[in-house]
Amino acid sequence: MNVLIAGAGIGGLTTALSLHAAGIDDVTLYESVPEIRPLGVGINLLPHAVRELSELGLGDRLAGLGVATSTLSYFNRHGQQIWTEPRGRAAGYHWSQYSVHRGRLQLMLRDAVLERLGADAIRLGSPVGDARSEGARTSVAVLGGPGAGTRVTADVVIGADGIHSALRRQHYPDEGAPVWNGLILWRGTARVRPYLDGLTMIMAGDAMQKFVAYPLSEVGDDGLQTVNFIAEYRSDDPEPGASDWNRGADPSAVLGRFADWDFGWLDVPAVIRAADEILEYPMVDRDPIPRWTFGSQTLLGDSAHAMYPIGSNGASQAIIDARTLAFQLGTIDSVEAALGAYEDERRPRTTAITLSNRSMGPEQVMQLAYERAPGGFGDIELVVPYAERAEIANRYKEAAGFVPELLNERASLTVPVPEDG
Repeated sequence: MNVLIAGAGIGGLTTALSLHAAGIDDVTLYESVPEIRPLGVGINLLPHAVRELSELGLGDRLAGLGVATSTLSYFNRHGQQIWTEPRGRAAGYHWSQYSVHRGRLQLMLRDAVLERLGADAIRLGSPVGDARSEGARTSVAVLGGPGAGTRVTADVVIGADGIHSALRRQHYPDEGAPVWNGLILWRGTARVRPYLDGLTMIMAGDAMQKFVAYPLSEVGDDGLQTVNFIAEYRSDDPEPGASDWNRGADPSAVLGRFADWDFGWLDVPAVIRAADEILEYPMVDRDPIPRWTFGSQTLLGDSAHAMYPIGSNGASQAIIDARTLAFQLGTIDSVEAALGAYEDERRPRTTAITLSNRSMGPEQVMQLAYERAPGGFGDIELVVPYAERAEIANRYKEAAGFVPELLNERASLTVPVPEDG
């Protein structure tokens, strides 16, 4: 079996590694950019994604990339705690939760692909175009690079080419632009004094304005650590602007909206001022679609289910897509049946997460606290009782597939290797 993957992002690279682990070695990734560089800022990898990367033999490399998150805490815009819970091993998982730099994670995955599948496994500067079914196989137009103007045929074609996926657009040509919810995200990293225990991910605010922060490094000899932040606000503009992760923003505009967000334990304006660069991005997703698979073609990651960055699930779900798809292709003889099993497993779950994220997912507790006590509170139990807060948190874990006991006990997605002889 030979497989063509459009896109060498986190989802595409993890798919290549997963296929290799499943015994499928004839895999080629076609990537539009001429060079994979460590772009972007931080992301969180939840324990269910960390499990999959660990089972691919990448656990030690991953542990060296970032910080194992100890705690997730929600606060209102006055810095008062609404909800807190342990994360990773502290919450009973067999795996950690990691905060890592997106670009460094992508480079780690790229290096592993080149080591395991060979130097020719990734074709850079080679975007792909239309895909055509040719019997049981699919041919794909190569639009750039050494193979520009040719068509490549494969037994399986996987669209992992992101929110602007060419393969998705071919099957849904009238879909239009990504769906904007009116929020603008300002993202950056800064070297600052550690807050709380130096291992905590915090979210403060509500549906109108929010600040997220989590550490990406240990504390250095200078007493500082690298912190990733997201400053978010609801815009009055009718159009979101380009969906480009690398669009720069004016720091003064960000500071103006968060000037009085000094909680004592975290000085938000100081974090923003310490940023080397701030990137601006509209919070967009795509409507769930009724079908991912067309013959021997299927979609994966943001190409299949671009979702709002709520609940730390975007990259994690792409990794689980990759492992599930490789497991089905490695254990089911028929490509059609394997792709069908993959979609049946993944599409309903990611649809549920996408829709949950539109209603703030686990961050609903922040909005409830704002609606019921906009000026702050003396006792959160009188505003949003513990049972209500816990139910919101647990419901999201169930939808996203990372309830600790269920994840710990779930069967592995590693394809068994036949014994010699």
